[in-house]
Amino acid sequence: MIPLVFGVIVALIGLAILADAWLPEELPFHTERRRRARTERSLGGEALIGIGVLCMAAAIIGRDTWAYSIVAVIAGTVLFVIGAFMNRRYLKDRITNRGALRRGGGGRAHRAKGGRDKIR
Repeated sequence: MIPLVFGVIVALIGLAILADAWLPEELPFHTERRRRARTERSLGGEALIGIGVLCMAAAIIGRDTWAYSIVAVIAGTVLFVIGAFMNRRYLKDRITNRGALRRGGGGRAHRAKGGRDKIR
């Protein structure tokens, strides 16, 4: 029973990733406030990651009794790695972009004129 529930949860995560790749991002009221343009992600790569997660969920739900569980795990791993490779610039930017630390602010708190910490 536990592998079935865990497999359904993993499948829902895979469907959410797949929906995020396929649904449009354009919002009519959204304005960009960043100093630097955000790195675009590869929607095809994100879809491959979602399909890879769905393959893993199928292998979890199928357990050891399903004849194609090893094929599903191998396919899921290959799709996940290819999708991550297609999104390597986006992932690199998300991991290495430090925001206020890069600007010398030291995080959320910085010194005000009076010498006290000021929270933004």
